[in-house]
Amino acid sequence: MNETRILHGVAEVLRQGETLLRALDDAAYTQRLPAAFNASVGGHYRHCLDHFQSLLVALDADEVNYDHRQRDPRIETERDFAVNETRRIFRGCEGIADQWLTRSIMVRTKVSYGDETAPSMPSTFGRELMYAVAHAIHHYALIGVMCGLMGVPVPAGFGVAPSTLQHQAGEAKKDPASAR
Repeated sequence: MNETRILHGVAEVLRQGETLLRALDDAAYTQRLPAAFNASVGGHYRHCLDHFQSLLVALDADEVNYDHRQRDPRIETERDFAVNETRRIFRGCEGIADQWLTRSIMVRTKVSYGDETAPSMPSTFGRELMYAVAHAIHHYALIGVMCGLMGVPVPAGFGVAPSTLQHQAGEAKKDPASAR
């Protein structure tokens, strides 16, 4: 049951991304914003997909290395390519069997600015998918701020953690006036 929820969360976050991509035009997708460290929506979106791509590669390995991401510039600069890559990742994640989510995997990523090598720690594939979803939501929040700076609306709930949405819904039930 937990496995199904994890894969459902992956599907939801990838669909949210595709919905956003379809709502943006190419100029908004690639515009660099000085107030956001000169980043673009495309750059943040590419970074999100990089983590899912790394995990799909790790299906055939014993380790996921988040420092060796693909970083395909076409995802940053070509919105249609990003949509197609989102769909490819979605299909790849759809094909993950539940039993793979409990599979042990080593995770490598740099955590110190001064160290030359990245430490490696054990995890499970499912845990790393949960991380990729939470990581994407965090970057979606940044993308939402960037869209706000450009005057571009984002879908309701975009960049908001599921637990926050659940909390807000509970608060609105307690005090309907606060929901307005």
